[in-house]
Amino acid sequence: MFIKICGITNAEDAQIVAKAGANALGFVFVPVSPRYVTPAQATSITAQLPPHILRVGLFVDAPLQDVHRVADFCRLTHVQLHGHESPAYCLRVGRPVLKAFRVRNQESLKEMAHYDVSAYLLDAYVSGKAGGTGETFNWRYAVDAKAQGRIVLAGGLTPENVAAAIATVQPYGVDVSSGVERIPGHKDAVKVRDFIRNARMA
Repeated sequence: MFIKICGITNAEDAQIVAKAGANALGFVFVPVSPRYVTPAQATSITAQLPPHILRVGLFVDAPLQDVHRVADFCRLTHVQLHGHESPAYCLRVGRPVLKAFRVRNQESLKEMAHYDVSAYLLDAYVSGKAGGTGETFNWRYAVDAKAQGRIVLAGGLTPENVAAAIATVQPYGVDVSSGVERIPGHKDAVKVRDFIRNARMA
C-alpha cells in the first residue's frame, strides 16, 4: 500500500512521518493554502529525509515553467496537479504525475480517460477548494475508476476510516493531509502513526 502524507510544512513533522513508515511526503506550493511552503523551505526539509522517501510537489494551475523550476530546485520525485491542467500539460511535466480529480458523481470520472499519468488521485469535490478539505466522497466511484489505472484515494481519510476505505476500494494508495493534523499545517504524531498502522494492517 502506497501511503502519502501531504501538507508537510516543517522538518519535525517530516521526520515523524518518515519514521512512521510513509512512502511519500507532499509539499504544497500553492500560496493561498495554509500548508504552503516555499521551495527553499521544502528543500531544507527534504535534505534531512532518507533517500527512499518520495518527495511530491503539489501545484494548482501553475505555469509549466514554474513547475519545472520548483521541481528541479527541490529535487522532487513526483508532481501532483490539482487544477485544470490538460493531458498535454501533464505529459510535459517531465516527472511522474499524480493528477487529481475532484469527485462528486460518476461524471467526474469521465475526464480520466484522456490522461496518461502515473496515478489518478481522487479527492472530494468541494466548491472553491482544490483539496485538503477533510471531506469524503462516495467510495464506489473510486472502485469504478480503478478501470483507468492506479488510484490514490484521498478526501476525508482519517486513522478511523482508512481501513474501511481500503477494504472498500482496494486502491493503489492513500493520501491524507487534514485527517492527521492538530491544526492546519501541523501534523499530530499519534494520528500519523495510527493512520499508517491502520492502512498497513488493512
